[in-house]
Amino acid sequence: MKKYLLVFVMLCVQQSFAQSKGEVTEIKDPLIDSLIARRIELNKQKATTTNPASNVIVSSMGYRVQVFYGADRREAFSEQNRFKTAYPRLRTYITYKEPNYYLRVGDFRTRIEAQNLMNELRPSFPTLFIFREKINAPILEEYK
Repeated sequence: MKKYLLVFVMLCVQQSFAQSKGEVTEIKDPLIDSLIARRIELNKQKATTTNPASNVIVSSMGYRVQVFYGADRREAFSEQNRFKTAYPRLRTYITYKEPNYYLRVGDFRTRIEAQNLMNELRPSFPTLFIFREKINAPILEEYK
């Protein structure tokens, strides 16, 4: 009798933990699919400030050289233009932290690279500093 009771209890326990197949129904607004498609389409278009088309692979810590700082916005942008005419391949970044504008240039992986640029810029730009910050690391070129 105890054996039958034990077998009966085991079958009941097994059935209570068994899972049955179910059905999942997805309910969503059709506008979601159109918004996703629109976002994908916009990302394939021309570069913007929120979607830059560049050859950066990852953001990481590195170094930049500060070329200018001051309270005058126009002067900061004129210094940026002056730097861009002399060094068109280097990226420039203007940030504003009250009350000053800061113009920093370059995306250098090592401090030595930043120091080399700083030495080159010393005659043209008198106040130069090196800062460690998050940079846009460029893709390394393959040498053949």
